[in-house]
Amino acid sequence: LRVGTHDDSPYLVTELLEGQTLRQRLQEGDIPQRKALEYAQQIARGLAAAHERGITHRDLKPENLFVTRDGIVKILDFGLAKLSAEAFNDGSTLGAGTIPGSVMGTAGYMSPEQVRGKPLDHRSDLFSLGLILYEMIAGHRAFQAKSTAEVMAKIAGTDAPPLDAPPALANIVQRCLEKEPEERFQSARDLGFALSQVAS
Repeated sequence: LRVGTHDDSPYLVTELLEGQTLRQRLQEGDIPQRKALEYAQQIARGLAAAHERGITHRDLKPENLFVTRDGIVKILDFGLAKLSAEAFNDGSTLGAGTIPGSVMGTAGYMSPEQVRGKPLDHRSDLFSLGLILYEMIAGHRAFQAKSTAEVMAKIAGTDAPPLDAPPALANIVQRCLEKEPEERFQSARDLGFALSQVAS
């Protein structure tokens, strides 16, 4: 991203991406397990870079993941992202943030703490990545229902159906989908390492 002015007019220069969103790719049909693992590893690396800078995405979903023509996955739309207080190294203070108890995100990809309107951190993104990986492998969402309210209730209180995948991979997804953040992977780097072990 470059920002500047030309002839007193402001401009932005952003990267031109050619390819499709992960949602579009999912609509085309099954994603081979090897490719799903590769995508998940790339997403985990991207999240790790954001989390290490104090940024939680809070709206990770296939529509916000872009697969370029050469197979690189880009994380898009940080519009709901949250910057942690620790990220303010210059002594400045946080401005108005999320209202306590408010629910933000996309229902089918929220973490249980998002659904409940509770405080959340980077581990919420890991739950969302677990949902995305589940969908890439299974070909359908982990939590399905007729209404948004029912989906949110399932996320908050029901375990996802067992995943038809090799045990090591199914265990990684299950750990991402733990209801309590303390029981999930504690960092995107840890998750990425576990995925790389399965991929190899």
